[in-house]
Amino acid sequence: MDPLRIAVIGVGRLGEAHARVLAGMPGVKLSGVYDIREDRAEEVARRYGTNALDSLSRATEESDAVTVVVPTTAHYEVASFVLSRGMHTFVEKPITATVEEADRLIELADTGDLVLQVGHIERFNGAFLALEGMDISPGFIEAHRLASFDPRGTDVSVVHDLMIHDIDLILRLVKSDLESVDATGVAVISNQVDIANARMRFADGCVANVTASRISLKKMRKMRIFLRDHYVSMDFLAGESEIYRLLDDPGQAGKRGLKIPVQTGDGRTRHITRQKTSKKRNEPLKSELASFVAAVRGEAPPPVTGFDGREALRVSLAVVDQIDISSR
Repeated sequence: MDPLRIAVIGVGRLGEAHARVLAGMPGVKLSGVYDIREDRAEEVARRYGTNALDSLSRATEESDAVTVVVPTTAHYEVASFVLSRGMHTFVEKPITATVEEADRLIELADTGDLVLQVGHIERFNGAFLALEGMDISPGFIEAHRLASFDPRGTDVSVVHDLMIHDIDLILRLVKSDLESVDATGVAVISNQVDIANARMRFADGCVANVTASRISLKKMRKMRIFLRDHYVSMDFLAGESEIYRLLDDPGQAGKRGLKIPVQTGDGRTRHITRQKTSKKRNEPLKSELASFVAAVRGEAPPPVTGFDGREALRVSLAVVDQIDISSR
């Protein structure tokens, strides 16, 4: 089988990571890198043994697929160009700046029978993958995603920079329509909102409370899911999950470590058990780009579709709208 030729468009810090992963991926040839800063493209190309491409057109001529890792404001312009030229396309989150632009990208991909995958990398985190196969119907979700300030990404608000990761996961977990969003946020350092909180209510009664900050002193990426007789805690920095269950018979827990007897309101003695679980440690970006390669080869559908990216964007924009309303 011939190697799949993939070019990286935009080689800032994250784009260089794409180039590094693709350059070392079996069955893939990094066909080149393109950036509007020619010196940066040449630097990354030398580092990973590929070509510095001088135009988007050349990137499409020498490749079977591309990854788009440019600033969000340029996602639509670049992705629509390469899709219209028959390129299978991976675009980093958020998919575009507007829902209308996302719809046009999805239409271009569908018309050309092309793969369009969106880079929601937390789908590939071991903490989230550890929940595969579990029957989860959340009643309440709480998420905190905190980071220290980094000038990269301040072209968009913290909602589109960080919170959108948790929004995507919540939409994946809650199999119900979103009914309402309340939100507040403040611009502290940049000209965009730097800290935000959103409360999302779903038709099935689930409520999700989500906080994102890029002005914190410590990092935190945690999500807690509460459901009947269960509590799940995901730590995305550690790539691990802890699952707590309330059981009548502690023997049902097997070798799950912690077992705590508790007296419930109906007078019964039940037992809290804890199971710590994680998938084999992996680099999420490698798994994510490998899934894109598999989708392009027709081996599996893309795990994060253009529609998934559109829905995460739609809810993120609703959060931003509510922040605007609350700040008036």
